[in-house]
Amino acid sequence: MLHTFPKELKILLAVFIIVLSVGFYTGLLFVGETSSANPNGIEEQYLGNEDNGEATVMKFKKNERQMLTLVHGHILSMSIIFFLVGLILSTTKLSRRIKMILIIEPFISVLLTFGGIYFLWKGMLWMKYIVVISGSLMALAYTVSVLIILYQLLVSRKVNLS
Repeated sequence: MLHTFPKELKILLAVFIIVLSVGFYTGLLFVGETSSANPNGIEEQYLGNEDNGEATVMKFKKNERQMLTLVHGHILSMSIIFFLVGLILSTTKLSRRIKMILIIEPFISVLLTFGGIYFLWKGMLWMKYIVVISGSLMALAYTVSVLIILYQLLVSRKVNLS
């Protein structure tokens, strides 16, 4: 279990999780800046706003190469992030059911979020709502997992949550 790891490994994992989180939450800030983190902003980010004469920032529809690069890069990188967080989370003292939800859910959300962005770009405009919901669930699962890991690394001596 995580709380029994040597001090050096605990420090390595804590520093890794903290730095990873800086990157993860910076990405969320970027999403907020580029799409206003709402369904219509997400639609505008990928489909453009050339028809809106009142737009303060002109955005153009992404081309297929841009979309494939975005989807490919994000699915690969987020899979690695959630694999590593899930691997660490699997060593925590936590109920098996909660642990499995927190380990599996982000992978489903990655597919729904970035697949949803691609299908939104292809014209399925209702996917913008799936993108918002799955992206929010992904961020929530990440945050809960990281808080559990950091708590058990830095605060807890012996946690009995099972």
